[in-house]
Amino acid sequence: MPTWQQLRDVKLNEYTDAADGWGKVSSRANADKDRVDNGMFAKIHDTQKGETANRAGGDVQQLSRNYQYLHTECGLIRTALNGLASELASPQKKLMQALEDAENLKFTVNADGTVTYPVQSSVLLPGSNTAHPGAPFPYLPGAAEGIGSADANKGKAEDITERIYQAVREAAEIDGRYADVLRRLKADPGLTVSDETLADAAKDTKAMQNAAGRYADDDKIPHGKSPQENADWWNGLTQEQRDEYATLYPASVGALDGIPSAVRDDANRMVLAESKAQYQIDLKGIPAEPFPKMVFGGPRVGMVYSDEWIKWDKEYGDRKKHLDSSLQGMNAIEDRFANTGKDGLPEAYLLGFSPEGHGRAIVASGNPDTADHTAVYVPGTTSNLGNIGGNIDRMSSLWRESHAMSPDSTISTVTWLGYDAPQDIVKDAPFSHYANDGAPAYNTFMEGLEVAQGGPDKSHTTAVGHSYGTTLIGSAARQGTLHADDIVFAGSPGVQVGSAGELDVPKGHVWNEEADGDPVPDIGRWGHGGSQWRLGGGVFLIPSDEVFGANQMTTDGHGHSDYWNDGSLSIRNQAAVVTGEYEQVQKVD
Repeated sequence: MPTWQQLRDVKLNEYTDAADGWGKVSSRANADKDRVDNGMFAKIHDTQKGETANRAGGDVQQLSRNYQYLHTECGLIRTALNGLASELASPQKKLMQALEDAENLKFTVNADGTVTYPVQSSVLLPGSNTAHPGAPFPYLPGAAEGIGSADANKGKAEDITERIYQAVREAAEIDGRYADVLRRLKADPGLTVSDETLADAAKDTKAMQNAAGRYADDDKIPHGKSPQENADWWNGLTQEQRDEYATLYPASVGALDGIPSAVRDDANRMVLAESKAQYQIDLKGIPAEPFPKMVFGGPRVGMVYSDEWIKWDKEYGDRKKHLDSSLQGMNAIEDRFANTGKDGLPEAYLLGFSPEGHGRAIVASGNPDTADHTAVYVPGTTSNLGNIGGNIDRMSSLWRESHAMSPDSTISTVTWLGYDAPQDIVKDAPFSHYANDGAPAYNTFMEGLEVAQGGPDKSHTTAVGHSYGTTLIGSAARQGTLHADDIVFAGSPGVQVGSAGELDVPKGHVWNEEADGDPVPDIGRWGHGGSQWRLGGGVFLIPSDEVFGANQMTTDGHGHSDYWNDGSLSIRNQAAVVTGEYEQVQKVD
C-alpha cells in the first residue's frame, strides 16, 4: 500500500509522458503493419513465383502478426499509464487539500498519517491530542465525547486524518488494479508471436477493460446511435482518446457506422487477428475424428457410422464445422489483404467483422470515404463467413471492371455481409424476415458511408444485390432511406415492392439483370414479389417484369451465378452503372 508521502510526491506527468512514448511505438507498429499488408505482399506477387513466393508470403504474414501484437500491447501500456495518471489525480488532489488544511491550522501530519493538533480543551486525556483515522466519534469536539470541555481542534484533526486515509486507500486500490494488468503486459526475449500469443493479447485487452473501465468506459461509446451521432462522438475526442478506445474496445469501435473507414479497418483487423488465433487454438483442441468412420453392420450388413465416431460427432462435430468454416472465411479476408496491388487492386478495408453465428464481414476494395464511386454489394442465400471469399472476389472483379471503365476515378466496391442470410434455399429463402431484420443495418451502413464521406454529394453510390440480397435492398428501401443513387439487381427473386418508383433512388436509376437459365426470379416471385395497386392486388411483380419499371440490362452468362465473370458483358454493364457511365450500358431490346 502506498504511503501518503508517495501519493503526495508522485509526478503524474511522468506517467503521461511515458504513455506518449508507448503510444508512438503502438502507432508506428500499426503503420508498419499497414505497409506490410498493403505493400509487401504486392511486391512478392510481382517478383516471386511458386514455392519461393509461398515462403516469402509466410514470412511477411508472420511480420504482420508481430506488428499487430506490438500495436496492441504497446497501446494497452499507453492506456494503462494514462488511466493510472488520470485516476490517481483525484486522490492526490484530496490528499493535497487535506495537507494544506493541516498546515493552515498549524497541525502536524505524522509519517503514519495521524495528525497532531494543539490542545484547546482544559481537560486533556494523555495522548489524546493525536487524531487517528477511524475514530469512534469522528469530527466531533471533545466535550461531545464525554472528555470534558469541547476542543474544536480535535474534530478538525480527525476530519483531516480521515481524508488522508481515504485518499491513500483510494490510491492503493487504483495502483493495485493497474499493477495487476501491467504485470501481464510483458514478453519474453526472442518472442515469437504465435496463436497463443495473440489469444493472450485478447485476454490482456479484456483485463485492461476491467482495470481502466472508470477511465475509458465502453458505455461512453455510442451504441445504437445514428451514424452522425457516432461521428460527432468520435470527432469530439482527442487523438489519444481515439487511440485508447480503439485499442481497448476494437469490436465496438470497428462497428461504428459514420466514423472513418481507416479507423474501423484497424480495429476490425485487431479483432480478426485475435479471433483467428483463438479459433485455431480451439480447433487444435478438438480430438481427431475416430478411424474408421464407417464400419460394417446394421440389419442389411451395410456400412454404418461407428459408435466411436457417432459419440465424437455428437460432442465435437458442430463445433468443428463452425471453426473450420469461420477460419476459411478469415483466411479469405486475409487473402484479400495480401492481394492488395495484385492486378492493380487497391488497399482493402475491413469495415465489419464477427465470427459469431453465421458470421459477419464487410470488406471494401478501396477507401469508400474518398471514393468518387462506391458500390455496396449484398450477397444472398447461403452466404456466411465461411464462403465470404467468393463474394469478395466478385467485388474485386467489379472494382477492376469499374476502374477500367473510368480510370481517372477513385472507386470502392464493398462486400456487405452484415446480416443473417438464409442458409437453406428450400427451408429459409422463401421467408422475408431475413431481409426485413437485416435491412435496417444496411440502411445505417449506407448512411454511415455518406456521413464519413462528408455528405450525399461526395460520392456516387450504387446498391448492388444478388439473389436474396436484392430482397434485402428492397426491404431497406421500403423501411427507410437507402442513401443510394442507383440500384443494380442480379437474379432477383423479388424486392417486396411492385415498382421501381418505390425504391428510393431517382427515376430511371433502377437496373436489373436476369441471365438465361436463372430459375430464381420466377421461383422467388411468389414469396418476395411486390404488387402495384393500379394493376390490382396480389400481383407478384419482380424487377425482371417490364411493368416493374427497371432498366433491363443485357447479360451473357447462364444460370444464377455468372453475373460477375471477368470480362463478361454482365459485369461491364454493372461497372457502367457504378461509374455513372450510363450511355455504355447495353440494354435488352
